[in-house]
Amino acid sequence: MPALLEVVDLKAAYGQTNVLHGISFVVDEGEVTTLLGANGAGKTTTLRAICGMVRTEGEIRYAGERIEGKATEDVVRRKIGHVPDGRGTFMELTVEENMKLGAYTRSDRGVREDFERMFDYFPRLKERYKQQAGTLSGGEQQMLAIARALLLRPKLLLLDEPSFGLAPLIVRDIFEILGRIRQEEQVSVLVVEQNANLALALATRAYLLETGRIVISGNAADIRNDETLRRSYLGY
Repeated sequence: MPALLEVVDLKAAYGQTNVLHGISFVVDEGEVTTLLGANGAGKTTTLRAICGMVRTEGEIRYAGERIEGKATEDVVRRKIGHVPDGRGTFMELTVEENMKLGAYTRSDRGVREDFERMFDYFPRLKERYKQQAGTLSGGEQQMLAIARALLLRPKLLLLDEPSFGLAPLIVRDIFEILGRIRQEEQVSVLVVEQNANLALALATRAYLLETGRIVISGNAADIRNDETLRRSYLGY
C-alpha cells in the first residue's frame, strides 16, 4: 500500500534544545506503526512535530501533501487525530461534551451513528455519558480520549502512550479494542509506546528511537521474535 505519512530527515527542537536529529519513517495506509524507545528518546516530540506543535526542519508528507509548518488546527482538518500523553481530557466537561468536541470540525449527518459505534467499542462511556470526565478512572479517560479522536473520522490516528499509568487488565482491553479499530475503521495508526511487547503485537512495522535518532527499523513481528534485539534494546 502507498505511504499515507512520510517523514524525511525530521529535526525538532524546544528552544535551543534539539530533540530529533534527522529521523525518517513511513506509515502505510491501513498499517499500524509503532515508535519505541525510553523516556526522552523523542517519541512524543515526533507526534507533536507531525501536529505542528514544535519547531521543525525536514519534510512531513501526508497523503502526498507537505504539512510541516502548518498550524495545528489545519493538521486536524486534514483528518489527523491525536491522543496526546496525559490524554487531553477536559475534566470539567461531561463525557458527552468531550465526545462532541472530537466531532466539532464535521458537518455531516453521521455523527450520531459514530457516537453509537464508539459506545460499541467502549460501553463504559455510554454508562457514564452524562458524568463529569474528571470523575472517570484513568482507563475510562483513555477510552474517552481515543473515542474523541475517532469521532474526527481520522485517516491517521496518533496515539501517545495509551498504556501509561493503567492497570494491566485495562491495558489489555484497550489494545484489544485498538486491534478492532484498525480492522473496522480503516484508519492508519502511529502509536508511541513504552510497553514494547504490546506495541509490537499490535503493529506491522516498528522503529526504535534512541536520543532522537532511529537505530532499528523493520517488521514488528521480526523484532518481537528476535531475542537479541529485545534484550539489548527493549528490556524484556
